[in-house]
Amino acid sequence: MAPPLPGPLAHVAPLLGHYGYWAVGTVVFVEDFGVPAPGETILIAAGTYAGAGRLDIVAVAVIAFIAAIVGDNVGYLIGRSGGRALVHRWGRYVLLTPERFHKTEELFTRHGGKIVTVARFIEGLRQANGIIAGTSGMRWRRFLAFNALGAALWVGLWATLAYAAGTHITTLYEEISRYQLYVLIALGALAAALVGRRLLRRRHEN
Repeated sequence: MAPPLPGPLAHVAPLLGHYGYWAVGTVVFVEDFGVPAPGETILIAAGTYAGAGRLDIVAVAVIAFIAAIVGDNVGYLIGRSGGRALVHRWGRYVLLTPERFHKTEELFTRHGGKIVTVARFIEGLRQANGIIAGTSGMRWRRFLAFNALGAALWVGLWATLAYAAGTHITTLYEEISRYQLYVLIALGALAAALVGRRLLRRRHEN
């Protein structure tokens, strides 16, 4: 019997219970080329179901990994072929405003590979990752390599934690929610440090 899922995980329980692996693959896939979908949520829920014996954890991980890579590559093709005009016209429907797009594209230009890897763990950037990599002119092979690395880390982390939690997912979810703010603050401080170092380096060069 699958354990009850807490918080936002509960919303994907009917979808996961009815469609199983298809739900995991489809939701992760569409999220990764810009569609607002609960990809991370369904991955955690599927890992929990696997921990309770409802799904196979290896199948969940492999399906999510492949769907993440393929979805991001679709996003890359959209960005590469449609360019900035497409993003400026339709981006607002997926919360990618022109201002947010411009700032993110600057980050890609400066720290392309690192951003592609880390983007997988950041809500909003995860959905726009491939599109912005395409519009910024990042080479496809480079994007593919760092995207695969980010997908492997993302799937490995959440699938493993959820699988290990199993029937104790509620307790784990409460602990993650408690410290989520501190993690976001740490990521913000890291981003600020990278930008500050870049600005200092430019000042010294000039």
